[in-house]
Amino acid sequence: MKALFIAYNQAHKEQVIEQIKLTLLKGYTFWEEVEGVGSRDGEPHLGSHAWPTLNSATLLFAEDEKAKELKKRLEQVDIDNPALGLRVFSWTIDED
Repeated sequence: MKALFIAYNQAHKEQVIEQIKLTLLKGYTFWEEVEGVGSRDGEPHLGSHAWPTLNSATLLFAEDEKAKELKKRLEQVDIDNPALGLRVFSWTIDED
């Protein structure tokens, strides 16, 4: 089982939800407004006068194969829209 933490520009919300649905996953937790500065190229998303955009974030848990599929789908969304920013982080979850 994997946990996926997805951080993305708020403009990606519908695309992220659509990719979750297409992967046949249902449960997730969503944060509407998240501030952040990426570790790659791109502008900060801080909700300030200088940097007005904000991120959103989604956390979900999925079986390994579904997590891999979703991560691949979301990475393509980022490739298709590089100026907005989208990152997917995953880690193994102990089910004990």
